Amino acid sequence: MSIATAFEIMLAAVLLGLGTWTIVVRETFAATVGFVAYGLLVALVWVRLDAADVALTEAAIGGGLGGVLLLGAAARLRDAEPMAQAAPGKLLRASAAALSTLTAAALAGAILLLPDPAPSLARAAVANAWATGLSNPVTNVLMAFRAMDTMLEKVVLVLAIVGVWSLAPDFAWGGRPGPRHQADRHGVLAFLARLLSPVGIVVGIYVFWTGANHPGGAFQGGAILASMWLLAIMAGLADTLPVSSRRLRLILVAGPGLFLVVGLAGLLFGAAFLSYPPPLAKPLILGIEVAMVLTIATTLGLLLAGAPERNAEPWTL
Repeated sequence: MSIATAFEIMLAAVLLGLGTWTIVVRETFAATVGFVAYGLLVALVWVRLDAADVALTEAAIGGGLGGVLLLGAAARLRDAEPMAQAAPGKLLRASAAALSTLTAAALAGAILLLPDPAPSLARAAVANAWATGLSNPVTNVLMAFRAMDTMLEKVVLVLAIVGVWSLAPDFAWGGRPGPRHQADRHGVLAFLARLLSPVGIVVGIYVFWTGANHPGGAFQGGAILASMWLLAIMAGLADTLPVSSRRLRLILVAGPGLFLVVGLAGLLFGAAFLSYPPPLAKPLILGIEVAMVLTIATTLGLLLAGAPERNAEPWTL
């Protein structure tokens, strides 16, 4: 047995054990920490499968923003922890276990029943990759061959933030999402935010820009930028913008809006909706990605901040 195979077997065993422990453990905070660690290990699995783009997304969302969201939820549910430990009953636990087992069996069966080799459009995508001028095949597929799906994903993000905002009480509508965070200006968290935020912003921009030719892209870069924004907010160095801000709303619709405009231009002047003329394909895609990274970073940050809770008063440190 090679060292690589032994490492993969050990990684799979740790993943299964950590996933089981996250489900079984009773404390909310411990389960959240286990879930974040699980997400980071899954990112390592994707690296072993040579899917670097998926690994970056999993690390940013599963281990980063998802962890922040669950930690915030755990803090809000701290008072309900004793009640949560008294439930659910044995019947509900058995039903959940049976449903999980059936789902896992169905997924395993679907994988085993796939024809060998599995049907794929990879050859067609590679043969036509020249039309966009992008060297990264993942970005090529996302922005050209399945551009409609990519555009609708950003529309779903905007609809999600509208749904979250709709939960705001009447007195806070138009105000700032989430509570105001107060932290010691000379404390460890503020120091960490001042140290990591500039580096994280540079890394996020690099991950976004290199996505045209290497693993990365708008979603991964936007998730990193959102994480740095949230870190600054939690350290008390920044605040969320009021939802009544016109600048904020323009940023939220910039990504899907520009995507739609380019798509309609392809319908009017090209061969089909979202068709790019080969000489302009790369500049158009990069322009869409610039707008999308702003939309993604802002939307993810606001989704984690939650609904407006306070008036749009001026904010000072």
